[in-house]
Amino acid sequence: MSILILRGPHTDAAVDSMIPPLAGEVRATLVERAAGAGKALALRSCRSESELVECLRNMRAANAELLLLDPGACLPASAELRGALEQLTVPYIEVHDDDTNALEPSLAPGCGRRLRLVHGYSAQSYTLALSIALEHLGCAESGNDIHVGT
Repeated sequence: MSILILRGPHTDAAVDSMIPPLAGEVRATLVERAAGAGKALALRSCRSESELVECLRNMRAANAELLLLDPGACLPASAELRGALEQLTVPYIEVHDDDTNALEPSLAPGCGRRLRLVHGYSAQSYTLALSIALEHLGCAESGNDIHVGT
């Protein structure tokens, strides 16, 4: 079984191209941490809200146990996005790769099976979200040598 990171489109392409959120060391650390816990980690970046909604609707086929969702520029959530989240059969953690000085808006509470909301740690917000996901899946003891925010 696996954990899926699903990223919605981001409006600031200049910033995205200068500092890729899941490139290099951060992405390698996430993959290694998930593998150490016996989980596969998949990443999908969407170019539009309709692509994001389609991915959410096809989560069953992806055989994922948990979703790390960065809605990106798809906020406020449309009725179509909210509907896809309501029908999601797996829990998700909402992740924002913003910083503490400029928090991105988040989905409304109660929108699907959201476990947690992670804000304001730049790319490291994915590391924190993965730690929460592994704890939820009962894998918290595996490779737990990563500390975020301390």
